Amino acid sequence: MKPVEIYTSPLCGFCHAAKRLLDQKGVDYTEIDVLRDAERKQEMIQRANGGYTVPQIFVGQTHVGGCDELYALERDGKLDPLLAA
Repeated sequence: MKPVEIYTSPLCGFCHAAKRLLDQKGVDYTEIDVLRDAERKQEMIQRANGGYTVPQIFVGQTHVGGCDELYALERDGKLDPLLAA
Protein backbone atom coordinates (compact mmCIF):
# COMPACT_ATOMS: atom_id res chain seq x y z
CA MET A 1 0.00 0.00 0.00
CA LYS A 2 1.29 3.46 -0.86
CA PRO A 3 2.05 5.81 2.02
CA VAL A 4 -0.77 8.21 2.87
CA GLU A 5 -0.23 11.64 4.39
CA ILE A 6 -3.03 13.86 5.59
CA TYR A 7 -2.54 17.46 6.68
CA THR A 8 -5.14 18.28 9.34
CA SER A 9 -6.29 20.59 12.07
CA PRO A 10 -7.87 19.23 15.28
CA LEU A 11 -11.01 21.38 14.94
CA CYS A 12 -11.74 20.43 11.32
CA GLY A 13 -14.82 18.27 10.78
CA PHE A 14 -13.78 17.44 7.22
CA CYS A 15 -10.44 16.20 8.56
CA HIS A 16 -12.23 13.89 10.99
CA ALA A 17 -14.49 12.60 8.18
CA ALA A 18 -11.50 11.90 5.90
CA LYS A 19 -9.64 10.08 8.67
CA ARG A 20 -12.79 8.09 9.49
CA LEU A 21 -12.97 6.81 5.89
CA LEU A 22 -9.28 5.89 5.91
CA ASP A 23 -9.70 4.17 9.28
CA GLN A 24 -12.73 2.20 8.02
CA LYS A 25 -10.64 1.00 5.08
CA GLY A 26 -7.77 -0.02 7.39
CA VAL A 27 -5.39 2.49 5.82
CA ASP A 28 -2.35 3.52 7.84
CA TYR A 29 -1.62 7.20 7.40
CA THR A 30 0.65 9.90 8.72
CA GLU A 31 -1.28 12.81 10.18
CA ILE A 32 0.37 16.23 10.10
CA ASP A 33 -1.24 18.83 12.39
CA VAL A 34 -0.72 22.19 10.67
CA LEU A 35 -2.30 24.14 13.54
CA ARG A 36 0.67 23.37 15.78
CA ASP A 37 3.42 23.71 13.18
CA ALA A 38 3.42 26.73 10.87
CA GLU A 39 6.36 25.35 8.87
CA ARG A 40 4.38 22.21 8.04
CA LYS A 41 1.45 24.41 6.93
CA GLN A 42 3.74 26.16 4.47
CA GLU A 43 4.96 22.74 3.30
CA MET A 44 1.32 21.67 2.77
CA ILE A 45 0.50 24.80 0.75
CA GLN A 46 3.52 24.23 -1.48
CA ARG A 47 2.83 20.51 -1.98
CA ALA A 48 -0.88 21.17 -2.65
CA ASN A 49 -0.12 23.82 -5.27
CA GLY A 50 -1.58 26.62 -3.18
CA GLY A 51 -4.20 24.58 -1.34
CA TYR A 52 -4.39 26.17 2.09
CA THR A 53 -7.47 24.49 3.57
CA VAL A 54 -7.40 21.23 5.47
CA PRO A 55 -7.45 18.38 4.96
CA GLN A 56 -4.96 18.02 2.16
CA ILE A 57 -4.45 14.35 1.36
CA PHE A 58 -1.59 12.68 -0.49
CA VAL A 59 -1.39 9.04 -1.57
CA GLY A 60 2.19 8.38 -2.49
CA GLN A 61 3.12 11.33 -4.70
CA THR A 62 -0.49 11.89 -5.82
CA HIS A 63 -2.31 14.90 -4.39
CA VAL A 64 -5.86 13.69 -3.82
CA GLY A 65 -7.17 17.01 -2.54
CA GLY A 66 -9.55 17.29 0.39
CA CYS A 67 -12.29 15.27 2.02
CA ASP A 68 -14.80 15.67 -0.83
CA GLU A 69 -12.27 14.43 -3.37
CA LEU A 70 -11.35 11.47 -1.15
CA TYR A 71 -15.01 10.43 -0.84
CA ALA A 72 -15.53 10.93 -4.59
CA LEU A 73 -12.65 8.53 -5.31
CA GLU A 74 -14.22 5.99 -2.95
CA ARG A 75 -17.67 6.43 -4.52
CA ASP A 76 -16.21 5.97 -8.02
CA GLY A 77 -14.27 2.85 -7.04
CA LYS A 78 -10.94 4.58 -7.66
CA LEU A 79 -9.59 4.86 -4.13
CA ASP A 80 -8.57 1.22 -3.64
CA PRO A 81 -6.55 1.08 -6.89
CA LEU A 82 -4.85 4.36 -5.95
CA LEU A 83 -3.91 3.00 -2.55
CA ALA A 84 -2.57 -0.29 -3.94
CA ALA A 85 1.20 -0.52 -4.17
